[in-house]
Amino acid sequence: MITSLRLPAIALATMMLGACASAPDRAASATGTFVERELALDGRTHRYQVFVPARADAAAKAPVILFLHGSGERGDDNRRQLEVGLGPRVRAAAAEFPAIVVFPQAPEGAEWNQLADVVVAQLEAATREFGGDPDRTYLTGLSMGGYGAWDLALREPGRFAALVPVCGGLLHPRRPSMAVTGLEGEEDPYAKVAQALRDTPVWIFHGARDDLVPAEYSRRLDAALREAGARDARYTEFPDANHNSWDPAYATPELWDWLFAQRRAR
Repeated sequence: MITSLRLPAIALATMMLGACASAPDRAASATGTFVERELALDGRTHRYQVFVPARADAAAKAPVILFLHGSGERGDDNRRQLEVGLGPRVRAAAAEFPAIVVFPQAPEGAEWNQLADVVVAQLEAATREFGGDPDRTYLTGLSMGGYGAWDLALREPGRFAALVPVCGGLLHPRRPSMAVTGLEGEEDPYAKVAQALRDTPVWIFHGARDDLVPAEYSRRLDAALREAGARDARYTEFPDANHNSWDPAYATPELWDWLFAQRRAR
């Protein structure tokens, strides 16, 4: 494992929040459970899941994590996005996992760069309903969701207190539709992204043997952040991992200590 450490609104249309299950009150949220939600935006209904943590102090605001899944979890069942990556980790630690976690689901054939308004609306709705802390809101995603994490962080500067992209990148020659938007024609897209996010704490994860999204993509982002003098950026590469670097990433204890210590600068 290679680890490097350096320390040196979107306008939304009218929307409606509804519950597929009855909305839990603060007492019910103490169970640490997943709840289904749906949100109507621009005449379409978008379903998503929210993990509501057990909370000893119901009056305190909880940290919030937005998780963007990979290509294989796209669909409309509002279930698949919980099966890979962060969902199993949260479910296994449901009694003590301290954060609200928002799990959008991208439709079949869609990319996260097409769904920014939907994802932000779902994040804001869950934060309001369950008492989340806007100053401790974090963004992570894997594979397609790793690309989506870079894309959304650039679209929403200052919203996220930290960023955790897993096996993602900026460009993808074999699937250009997944690429981060706004980088067309850039002579050095890595430098542009690093400059834009140099003040956002970031921890990148990748597998050295990844044959779907080459680790070189994350290495170049790591180098660009170093060159930009990033305030707090880390890169961990798992030498024996192929595309699935999310299981070891989310199983890294130091990640959670680091993540929950981050707070949005004001």
